[in-house]
Amino acid sequence: MIDVIDTQILTILQSEARTSNAEIARQVGLAASATLERVRKLEDRGMIKGYEAKLCPQGLDRTTLAFVFVRAEEKPGQQSTGACLAEIPSVLEVHHVAGEDCYLAKVRVESTEALGQLLREEFGSIPSVASTRTTIVLETIKETSKLPIGDDETEAGPEPASEPVGAEVGA
Repeated sequence: MIDVIDTQILTILQSEARTSNAEIARQVGLAASATLERVRKLEDRGMIKGYEAKLCPQGLDRTTLAFVFVRAEEKPGQQSTGACLAEIPSVLEVHHVAGEDCYLAKVRVESTEALGQLLREEFGSIPSVASTRTTIVLETIKETSKLPIGDDETEAGPEPASEPVGAEVGA
């Protein structure tokens, strides 16, 4: 599906999306025009879904991270609850899961009070939500969106751990 050079390009962009086309070309040993063509083809094929800045949650006063398991009353195959959850700005991820619960949502808010309000007002306003179970994160050891590329799953190296979050949560 992708060759060695495409793998190198993806690895570079995944590590630092702001790497210039000229620098990528230098690193993979191609002309800048050929590299740009490969990047565009990777984008067109959906291998590169987009580029975004990774923001500091603490700097934006979003220090409370939680995972919310959601049980929904939906007909089999229906996923309207998931679409409603995905519309909530504080919800970072929504996963349709197997097991007792139907969805797993990753949320980031200002405080435990804000989390309670989110659950009551936002999640609670979705008619098909039957119940929720919430786990508050005390410390993040690893958080990444980087995918292993090629045969060597460690080629991008480990990502440094982020600062502890949820410090306002009492133990």
